[in-house]
Order: sequence, then structure tokens, then C-alpha cells
Amino acid sequence: MAITLLDGGTGRELARMGAPFRQPEWSALALIEAPDAVTRVHEAFVQAGAEVISTNSYAVVPFHLGEAVFAERGHALASLAGRLAREVANRAPHPVQVAGALPPIGGSYRADQFNAETARPVLQTLVDALAPYVDHWQAETLSAIEEAELVRDVLGEDVRPLWLSFTLYDEDSLGPPRLRSGQQVDDAVRAAIRLKATAVLFNCSQPEVMAEAVTVARTVIDKAGSDLHVGVYANAFPPQRSDAEANAGLDDIRSDLTEEGYTRFARAWQRAGATLIGGCCGIGPEHIGALHRAFKQ
Repeated sequence: MAITLLDGGTGRELARMGAPFRQPEWSALALIEAPDAVTRVHEAFVQAGAEVISTNSYAVVPFHLGEAVFAERGHALASLAGRLAREVANRAPHPVQVAGALPPIGGSYRADQFNAETARPVLQTLVDALAPYVDHWQAETLSAIEEAELVRDVLGEDVRPLWLSFTLYDEDSLGPPRLRSGQQVDDAVRAAIRLKATAVLFNCSQPEVMAEAVTVARTVIDKAGSDLHVGVYANAFPPQRSDAEANAGLDDIRSDLTEEGYTRFARAWQRAGATLIGGCCGIGPEHIGALHRAFKQ
């Protein structure tokens, strides 16, 4: 089955190119101070062969911006993120889809920080701002099934495809694959089917834990007779501890995940049944270019 290529990690690519970048604003700082840098990152991934680019809206949340800045500028910044991605997609030399990135509201990897009541208005702001620009919704780095359920509820009757992407526990790889909440991957996939998603993905976890999750997902999907697509976009971080404090600092990037090394993992994901493949934090245009050569040429 043909592979659709996603982009890589926008935030770390902004940092690598020297764009304004710091904690706690993360990738949102470039939207505020240097939006042209966001455009250049999108263009770099498209030139590498990406067929889907995600809006730079991951950090446009109070967790990164602060409550006051988000209240004043959140909608405008998310709208800018959508417009920049749409403009790059529209002038791309090949067909490119724009994914409306909907992040975890309480911080990456922290299912224990999820609060539906406080997350709902933030998600609604992002959805309203991104809606004019996106081809599908991509709720990503979800640590718990409940986060996915809230996204579906906020989207309401929006008919655009919904991709649900879960982050996996990767401090060790013993036992069946599970979310950072401790919930099992098979339950998450069944939830994605119930929520009428069109794709279930696994992102922002080590590449070593992804293939087994894809295998589990494919088993559940085939048993249910579903046409749900499966995807992977791994990160280049060392294992993330379950008690890690989100936004506490910049993680190191693994030196062993070269373009060739990442492509070897991607081939394993394809064999397991993934058809949507890209990269997350620390995976740059050079990695996407290698995937393009592996799967498209």
C-alpha cells in the first residue's frame, strides 16, 4: 500500500535554523517574532517530499504562552499558523495537505494534567482559528483516550477527517504497548474507531516502540472490519520518564538516528501496516527526504 509522507518536527527545526526559540513559548515564539521562519520550515519539509504539513499551533496554548497572552492573542496566533501552512501548501510543487494540529492542553506526556473543563475552551479557540485553513484535523501527542474524546466532542459536526495520534510509554518496551496514561493501545484504537476517526497514529515516542503498536492497531482494525489508516511519526528523544515535567527544558537529540537509521525503522512500520509516516521532535527535512527516496522513488 502506498505511503503518505508527513512532515517532521517543526519546533526543533525552528531552533536548529536559529529562529526565536525558548521555553516556555517553544515553537509559538516564532509565530510572535519571526513568522517567516515558520514559512521556511514548512517549505523545507515540502521540498524534502512531505505530502502533509502540520500547522505550527502545538504551542499556541496557555501552558506555553501563559493565560493572559493566550486570552489576548491565542486566536490570532493560531489563525496565523493556519494561514502560513495553507500558503505554503497552495504553492507547493506537488499536492500537499494541511493538518490542523491540536495539542494536549495540559502539557506533553502528562495524562494526569488533563482536565476536560479547562481544555475545552482552549481547543475550541484553536479549532475556530484553524478551521478556514486545514484539510483535516490532527489531534496529536494524546496521552489518554479521554483527550481524544474531548477533541471529537469539540469538533462536533465538522465533516473533515480526524486523525488521532497517541504518544506511547517508552521508558521501557516490556509488555503490550500502552499510552502514557497506562491505557492499552488496543483500547485506544477501538476508541478511534468509535470516534469515527479516519486514521490512528503514534507520535512523539521512541521509534523502537512504534512497530508493535502498529501491529496491535492493525489487528484491532482488521478484526473490526474498519478502514482506519495507521501512521507513525516518532521523535529523536531518549526515553521520556513517566514523571517528566513537561516544558522543563530541551531534551537531547539522539545521535544514532541518522537518515538511514530512521528509514530502517520506517520500513519496519510499513511492514507492520503503517501507511502514514513522518517524524516528530528532532526529525528534520533530511530525514523526510530519506523517506521520500525510500518510499517514493
